[in-house]
Amino acid sequence: MTFKPAPWPRKLRSQHWYGGTSRDTIYHRGWMKNQGYPHDLFDGRPIIGILNTWSDLTPCNGHLRELAEKVKAGVWEAGGFPVEVPVFSASENTFRPTAMMYRNLAALATEEAMRGQPMDGAVLLVGCDKTTPSLLMAAASTDIPSIVVTGGPMLNGYFRGERVGSGTHLWKFSEAVKAGEMTQEEFLEAEASMSRSSGTCNTMGTASTMASMAEALGMALSGNAAIPAVDSRRRVMAQMTGRRIVQMVKDDLKPSDVMTKAAFENAIRTNAAIGGSTNAVIHLLAIAGRVGVDLTLDDWDRCGRDVPTVVNLMPSGKYLMEEFFYAGGLPVVLKRLGEAGLLHRDALTVSGATIWDEVKDVANHNDDVILPAEKALAQSGGIVVVKGNLAPKGAVLKPSAASAHLMAHRGRAVVFEDIDDYKAKIDDEALDIDESCVMVLKNCGPKGYPGMAEVGNMGLPPKVLRKGITDMVRISDARMSGTAYGTVVLHTSPEAAAGGPLAVVRSGDFIELDVPNRRLHLDISEAELAARLATWQPAHEQAASGYAWLHQAHVEGADTGADLDFLKGCRGSPVGKDSH
Repeated sequence: MTFKPAPWPRKLRSQHWYGGTSRDTIYHRGWMKNQGYPHDLFDGRPIIGILNTWSDLTPCNGHLRELAEKVKAGVWEAGGFPVEVPVFSASENTFRPTAMMYRNLAALATEEAMRGQPMDGAVLLVGCDKTTPSLLMAAASTDIPSIVVTGGPMLNGYFRGERVGSGTHLWKFSEAVKAGEMTQEEFLEAEASMSRSSGTCNTMGTASTMASMAEALGMALSGNAAIPAVDSRRRVMAQMTGRRIVQMVKDDLKPSDVMTKAAFENAIRTNAAIGGSTNAVIHLLAIAGRVGVDLTLDDWDRCGRDVPTVVNLMPSGKYLMEEFFYAGGLPVVLKRLGEAGLLHRDALTVSGATIWDEVKDVANHNDDVILPAEKALAQSGGIVVVKGNLAPKGAVLKPSAASAHLMAHRGRAVVFEDIDDYKAKIDDEALDIDESCVMVLKNCGPKGYPGMAEVGNMGLPPKVLRKGITDMVRISDARMSGTAYGTVVLHTSPEAAAGGPLAVVRSGDFIELDVPNRRLHLDISEAELAARLATWQPAHEQAASGYAWLHQAHVEGADTGADLDFLKGCRGSPVGKDSH
């Protein structure tokens, strides 16, 4: 794609606040000067908002204030005026009921912070998994020149000589305790090894996946995704990003120029190659909806179906993000896709160059971390979209994290009406369940939980784990952590709380999962299904007020990104009238 920069110099957006000598201009500019800014900083140079998702209660982003200083340095060096702006920060490991419930609120709040304040460009300073999509959604909605820099993954964890992947080993060790293979004391000892430095999850969880998606979309500088949080090169990346955004403003290089349909297809194929999180499906659908690109679940299946998973990282493989960086990181994967004809090489990036120009000369430094295609973890590694009478609008499954013997399976349903019902029953030795059954969890979708929590990877019953069984087919309208694994069908749409067929599944029904043929079928007659749906009543009361009410009233289904219906589309960033 050829991008034609806008003429420079020209009047910038911020000059509607700070340019001239009117009463209103002096009002805006004069108050800013109380921070010690000299008058010539308001002379028309680009004002760059550093949108910082730092929070002490978002531990993945706890180091972003330091990183923001490096971004500022880069902006100053390039002749811009940096202003740091704290924005809504939601952490999956602290927010209840789930950070996903607040992704759309964070996007809305950030969008209005961008639209209502004198920013000519924005650096999206993100880390924990929901902060990346929420700020990209905001940038897509306002279409102000924007660029992503992430906080980076934490260093490898080790416990008794074994690599410990954040999240992945939490599930593994928890199951080992229930199976009697690990003591509670050993579990507590292992806890200290799980998070030994600043940064996001060190597995290919949702945070690292979304950092990779930002880079594959062209919204971050090449190489950004994998640099460890504590590596000095992460700070260099932040400073270079600060320099770059100033030129992007001068060129008027906007998110809509970068995030095209081709860019989204590149990201989908990249997600397959890295064994990325199923959460990327919902987030990319939502971002596409904001920028005005027609992206569907069918695009996920079409683009990802023939892409091998070549990144040998947990939860699909054995290594962690630190090794991925040392091997060459995401640019190596993008080059591999380009060589295989699976990359739109001319897709534009925030660097001003095409994605192929950014990666064509990189080298793979460890072919056990970034595997040859013939040694791929999964030859068809893309997110699978299954449909049928149980999921008319689709459901998703991550094949690289699933068990091959369960990809075509028919079993008796064991139904949990909601997450509380699951917790009350799963440890009961009298529960009528074995490894051939299909575990079904309802009412955990966007409206139902509410917010769509990461509970879809239900832990197996202890009596099954004690047999040495480590996987069963699980189906829900929930999400699961990108650090999790298993043959888990997620995002079933329409969700149970909206009256989808999942709502009327009963224990004892038989369900067929047929991944090769993309089918998810409830084995009852059409007449029986229609009769059950006709008598269905919602299981839970809707929220009466507050954001929970707004969310439940306006959230769309997982199959379109679970965004709020009134936030779809690129609405731009008009300056508007001064109210003073």
